[in-house]
Amino acid sequence: MITIGQLAGYVGVSIKTIRVYHDKGLLSEPDRDASGYRRYGADDVIDLIKIRTLAQAGVPLARIQDLKSATDEEFRQALHGIDEELTARIRDLRATQGRLRRLAAGESAAVPAEVATHLEQLADWGFTPRWVELQRDLWILVFATQPEHAGALFRDQSESLADPALRQLFLDYDRAHDLDARDPRIDELAQRIVEATRERYGSGPDELPELDPASEIPALVQATVNASSPAWRRLDTLIRARPEA
Repeated sequence: MITIGQLAGYVGVSIKTIRVYHDKGLLSEPDRDASGYRRYGADDVIDLIKIRTLAQAGVPLARIQDLKSATDEEFRQALHGIDEELTARIRDLRATQGRLRRLAAGESAAVPAEVATHLEQLADWGFTPRWVELQRDLWILVFATQPEHAGALFRDQSESLADPALRQLFLDYDRAHDLDARDPRIDELAQRIVEATRERYGSGPDELPELDPASEIPALVQATVNASSPAWRRLDTLIRARPEA
């Protein structure tokens, strides 16, 4: 028979944790011996190892309590379900680790190679460093949260910028950043953007590449852009107010 301190040491938990398990009814609390100490046996060690393993796997204590009264078959099925949950968590953690490593390797590594090349081209076309940085951050966001739609959206923007007239619109958008929000050039630029959008995509909204309709990412992206400049914010307001937009 061993003391609570020895039990904690053998299993690798704290005495406080064992007492919590006693309070929750997860681990039976033995009677005290003549010296006033609680003594634990081999069954207690085994039970505590099971509890610790389940708890470390992220199983809530209430669920562990239910599993104590489960049949052998129910217990095996529950462990299988927990194993599947752990596999999914490990997969998500590995994906997160991959993103962290790409970020550590350099900001451009957080996006596909073609996006990194595209960002370098923006500077050659005359876009400001502020615009390039903003585009990099937004593409990181889109590719990380909407990978199934990001490729189509990126290709669409690349094709737009390959058109000199459309590229000039983007350049004018970039340069409008520092304009006074009441500058009449904002109104003129909004009208040009609406007309170019209608000409490129038509009036059907389905023709415009989109993210997941249930996603909040488009609003987040636009909010990030608008927060950068009062002029950009007013430009977005004007574009949305046009009935043909």
